[in-house]
Amino acid sequence: MHQVRITGSETTYNVGKIICLGRNYLDHIRELGNKVPDRAVLFCKPTTSLLENGGLIEIPSYSSNCHHELELALLVGRGGKNISQDTALSHLAGYGVAIDLTLRDLQDELKSKGLPWEIAKGFDTSCPLSDFVPVTAVDNPNNIQLTMTVNGELRQQGTTAQMMRSVEEIVAEISTYFTLEPGDIILTGTPAGVSRIVSGDKLQGDIEQVGSLQVTVA
Repeated sequence: MHQVRITGSETTYNVGKIICLGRNYLDHIRELGNKVPDRAVLFCKPTTSLLENGGLIEIPSYSSNCHHELELALLVGRGGKNISQDTALSHLAGYGVAIDLTLRDLQDELKSKGLPWEIAKGFDTSCPLSDFVPVTAVDNPNNIQLTMTVNGELRQQGTTAQMMRSVEEIVAEISTYFTLEPGDIILTGTPAGVSRIVSGDKLQGDIEQVGSLQVTVA
């Protein structure tokens, strides 16, 4: 059983679904040459993809091009179906720092064949994740800074104000497709600047008012 924690409390949640939103930052869509989607591009990661803060990333031997994607993570605290945007934030328990690791070479191959991406997105250790701060710790989740460095070098820098869908819109839209349950985690997309990581690289993701995530590539 995989659990996540709310900082400053004894509260923990058993992790359920990990639902990821792709193509939510226009600059990232452009850097990969993708089309702007009409509806949310969603995929899921298994709980076995989770990696704790300070952990080791294991890049599978069948890939030679693994990319980092820094993302704001949402922790569902109260379940629901067809949630309205007006009440969406009340369904969240906390915010965290996540990295969506992607085997870009394998993903490109699968996309070219019209096949699902899961084996490029859901491999073991592909979802480094921090603890969660309570929702009250963040003034406005739609206007906070995200910064990713690799070996101290700046790779990604953006703000959630650049998201094509707000946190409220993300929660509401996803809940029309999937019933959300306490312990579900939502990854909200990544800003531009994704790039390859290799053995020995040290990654640090920081999100304003949320925290820091540090992991190393084995």
